[in-house]
Amino acid sequence: MRWTFFLLTGAMLVALAAAKPFLRQNSPVTAPVRIAYGPGHGFEAIDLDLIGRAKDRIDMAAYVLSDQRIIEALSAAAERGVKIRLYLDPEQFRRIAGANVNMLALVNQPNVSARIKAEQNDMMHLKSFAVDGRWLRTGSANFSWAGERRQDNDILVIDSPEATRDFLRNFDMIWARRDNSEASQ
Repeated sequence: MRWTFFLLTGAMLVALAAAKPFLRQNSPVTAPVRIAYGPGHGFEAIDLDLIGRAKDRIDMAAYVLSDQRIIEALSAAAERGVKIRLYLDPEQFRRIAGANVNMLALVNQPNVSARIKAEQNDMMHLKSFAVDGRWLRTGSANFSWAGERRQDNDILVIDSPEATRDFLRNFDMIWARRDNSEASQ
């Protein structure tokens, strides 16, 4: 019994020593990070600031995208020549686009490409976006009036090309799924 304990303990120690450390010295986690908690930390102002900084591109995965000011800021960014990719949940998109002419206008606007995850798959539940390959905004807050102002949520803004590259690798993978559909009409 005692030998079994020592063998298992030794095997675990060897496995831990051989494993790649999750938080490497140059890990994106060591990058400048701002964490905000809601309600009350001005998520909408943070999101509007990031969208307003965009000069080249915004890649957004949005479970819910219904906040009018966020939609207007994305539209204004597209008008200034920023390339925007939106990846959306099918059920939420149908619900929002059916009642929101600004959302329909956004997905049909020049410089905006919008795709919807296939319905037979599970929901698209991300609430994240990358700006110019530098900033990454992620967290639990939807891009909705309640998510930005009233709900208990958090968001992280990471100023790190490395962390943003990791997000974009995943975004490119989900964006390229064959069973996605176009949101424009």
